[in-house]
Amino acid sequence: MLPVVAIVGRPNVGKSTLFNRLTRTRNALVDDQPGVTRDRLHGMADLQGMRCLLVDTGGVAEDTSEIELKVQHQIELALEEAHAVMFVADARSGSLNGDRVIAAWLRRESQPVFLAVNKAEGLDRESAVAEFHELALGEPFPISARTGFGITSLIKAVCSRLPTETHEVDEKKTRLAVIGRPNVGKSTLVNALLG
Repeated sequence: MLPVVAIVGRPNVGKSTLFNRLTRTRNALVDDQPGVTRDRLHGMADLQGMRCLLVDTGGVAEDTSEIELKVQHQIELALEEAHAVMFVADARSGSLNGDRVIAAWLRRESQPVFLAVNKAEGLDRESAVAEFHELALGEPFPISARTGFGITSLIKAVCSRLPTETHEVDEKKTRLAVIGRPNVGKSTLVNALLG
């Protein structure tokens, strides 16, 4: 089975941007409006030659609306399946109460947690992460998910703590049938899908 890494944090700190960078896709929605990601999004990543499954999650918000409680449940499911956690915070806004709440939650989890202080491009490394030491999650990693700054150091640290021994994956192939009346374009559709 592939190692799983969950990406968690407050809304609008760059979790989906980091997910897209590491999976080399644009599968996760990225927007300036907070709360765009609600469900878990899984994607394959090759981190320094190690294949793993990344899980993008919605932002941990402090309100208790029905939607936010569902997002919270999705995050809990992501943490249950994760071998490691990337906790993304925002260097520009600093360490906020929401970060402290998430850090306290993650300290109770058994997986290793890596604090990625995003949006640190152009900032002094020490000043970008200084106030995040209070979260007591080890050495923070100043990064920029947008530009790629600091990503290599973060990946090296995460990979060093992921399980190296993987078990056989029972890959069940999905079977798909395209059915319909004669001359409605079934073959054309299949050919278009297969390229």
